[in-house]
Amino acid sequence: MYKKIIVPIEIGSIEKGEKIFRKAAELLDNGGEIILLNVVEDIPTYVAIELPGNIIEDAMKESRERLGGLVAKTGIPAAVEVRNGSPATAIIAAAEERRADLIIIASHIPDIYNYFIGATADRVVRHAKCSVLVDR
Repeated sequence: MYKKIIVPIEIGSIEKGEKIFRKAAELLDNGGEIILLNVVEDIPTYVAIELPGNIIEDAMKESRERLGGLVAKTGIPAAVEVRNGSPATAIIAAAEERRADLIIIASHIPDIYNYFIGATADRVVRHAKCSVLVDR
């Protein structure tokens, strides 16, 4: 069905990530590609002053390791990519750069500010140029 699928995974919710990763494998064409993506958010400067200088690099390294572990655990072949920045912006940029035809994103139970889906999923749905499947 799809040739290239971006699967953004929040490392703190790796179980949800595994669920959508398996769904991506079911929707993938033969010879297609899945890209597991994690985005490490920037830390505001006023907070970063109090933290170790390599905190972002360490978080990115941990993300690569955890996503690699997910690939090993499931046995589903996938590329692993870790970016830094705003999650929605980075997800959309990855999809455009990789010419993805689907993004599968997990959504948490929303609060009053984003009643239907979570904030990141909402932004991705609104601005992505490819199809987006939101899993709850």
